[in-house]
Amino acid sequence: MALGPVQLLTVGFDEPNFTGEIIKEFKRLAEHDIVHLVDVLIVAKDDDGNVTQVEMSDRPELEEYGALVGALLGLGAAGEEGMVAGAVAGAEAMADGKMYDPEQVWVLADEIPPGMTAAIIMLEHRWAIPLRDAIQGANGAVLVDEWIHPEDLVRYGAEAAAE
Repeated sequence: MALGPVQLLTVGFDEPNFTGEIIKEFKRLAEHDIVHLVDVLIVAKDDDGNVTQVEMSDRPELEEYGALVGALLGLGAAGEEGMVAGAVAGAEAMADGKMYDPEQVWVLADEIPPGMTAAIIMLEHRWAIPLRDAIQGANGAVLVDEWIHPEDLVRYGAEAAAE
């Protein structure tokens, strides 16, 4: 299984109005093999500071995904021997179908203001696999990988105008 770049995206909602449109869009993107929604963790904090969480995965083969990620980490850390050990450890870590450790959730919950809900989304960018392969085929390598958001461009424009 070819693995595309994986992005961890955290989105905050002041007053969530979940109508199913977000999941519908993720499904549309998955149907076109643009992204795979690997995992989602939703953490909500009420006005009194009480935390609730829901985790859902769109990948029934989460163990296989864990094995692949573990193998890649192991390969980088200790060569072929590490790759084998990493694959086993990764599969075991995902066997329960959960990607997030409860301790990590509480650390995140500390950062969420009361009354807010946060969605931590792990996306695999499937569209990037052929591009990555073409770059590697030309003996290229990514040197910098940054996202520039429209808000950043507006801010850069305002800063340039102020100079």
